[in-house]
Amino acid sequence: MNISQSSYSSSSSSVNSASVATADPNVISSRRSADSSQTLASEPSRRWRDIFWLGVFLIQLVLMGCALTVLGLNRFKKTDRLNIDRYTQRFWENQRGFTENYWPLYALAGGVGTVLGWTWLLFLSSQANHMMKVAVHILTTYLAVISVLLFWMEQFFWGIAFAIGAVLQFLYVISIIDRLPFTMLVLQAAVKMVWSLREVMRVAYAFMLIMLLWMGLWSFGAAGVVASSIGDGGRWWLLVVLSISLFWTGAVLCNTVHVIVSGMVFLVLIHGGREASSMPPNSLMKSIRYAVTTSFGSICYGSLFTAAIRTLRWKIRGLRSKIGNNECLLCCVDFLFHLVETLVRFFNKYAYVQIAVSGKSFNHSARDAWELFQSTGVEALVAYDCSGAVLLMGTLLGGLITGTCSGIWTWIKYRDRVVMVGSTAMLMGMVLVGLAMVVVESAVTSIYICYAEDPLLIHRWDAEFFNQMSEMLHQRLQHRSSRAREVLTHHRFDNHTQETLPA
Repeated sequence: MNISQSSYSSSSSSVNSASVATADPNVISSRRSADSSQTLASEPSRRWRDIFWLGVFLIQLVLMGCALTVLGLNRFKKTDRLNIDRYTQRFWENQRGFTENYWPLYALAGGVGTVLGWTWLLFLSSQANHMMKVAVHILTTYLAVISVLLFWMEQFFWGIAFAIGAVLQFLYVISIIDRLPFTMLVLQAAVKMVWSLREVMRVAYAFMLIMLLWMGLWSFGAAGVVASSIGDGGRWWLLVVLSISLFWTGAVLCNTVHVIVSGMVFLVLIHGGREASSMPPNSLMKSIRYAVTTSFGSICYGSLFTAAIRTLRWKIRGLRSKIGNNECLLCCVDFLFHLVETLVRFFNKYAYVQIAVSGKSFNHSARDAWELFQSTGVEALVAYDCSGAVLLMGTLLGGLITGTCSGIWTWIKYRDRVVMVGSTAMLMGMVLVGLAMVVVESAVTSIYICYAEDPLLIHRWDAEFFNQMSEMLHQRLQHRSSRAREVLTHHRFDNHTQETLPA
């Protein structure tokens, strides 16, 4: 991509907290010229990054494909076709079945997940805002309903787990309720950007089809595991291993779409529009080529950690804001908070934008993105925004609906396999719906990176949205400054009290 090298380098100068807190966001340093006609450098050469993790992912994919084929064939239309049962004699024998008994249940999950994902993309321009609001407010109720159903089916462990999930989801929504208006504003802007790039929508559809093809093989093996004569413990362990593999594969495909969309959005913002004469030709094909070749190793590496760390960060932030004056609990949560913040420095979703535009390694990209946010003060805005959490709620809701559909059919046919099939079907639905959701998330991350690099890029694209972002950034910086002064004053008062008490 023909993008100026200065677009990707983060600021080397640090800004102290006091000056950042009082700065006008409109004046926070612009790394570019205000002239909209920017001179673009020649296309930089790309090097293969994080090759080790690319190799690990491909080896995992090949080994898992072979294992899934063997597990599925062993129970397909014949009991113990490959004579594997002799290796499981030490396990407790259970009811035997066939792969074709359970494979249609997973086919239903794949179909429902695909329909939900395609529906999301179809209504992205007109109903996306309503769909995200529904996901936020309905998810708690849906978790509670599933918990009741599980108790009714005497699945007490899973019933308690879903009940705890419903309570945590309710507490989290309460903790971020004041942030939702700004979050919806950012999501609306991202939807507007993505809808102007119809070609990236077709990329999302294509990757959903690729994921669906892999799920056909994955569900074949999973159905073979569910039908096997191994005891429940052995089956659960095998399903956990298969689920981890599916999660990683799904995350890699999602983040590949993330890199492709981020590259396109970044280009559009830099050049001032999709139809600008300075837009390089075949930009989408170049983004796809970079994502699946030189940058694919970085995508595989980042996909292992970013999702878990992001979720943990959201939960800790929500808990931290509601603790109050409990100093003991606040101290423990602050320790976890700073630990997670350190991890976020090296594993964050904004790294994918840097990967898209400059081809850096994952850790290098994540560090540069985070330093860019902190040096400009935009990190205060990123921390306040909950768009990633809202999109994750939509993904969870899609997965729960998928798991419920397959679970109900399983309960009608094979009641002792409801939880096994339902939980794995839920994961399939989450991956498929997540491939649709990631399109919007990519636009959000690119908007923040561009705003930190040069606010004028956002102003040129949408002046009203720029003003709203700048106003919110000013409020958040002022809020952080007042909290810092309050903590400093409280600390000085405590020290003064300790000094005067002996006297």
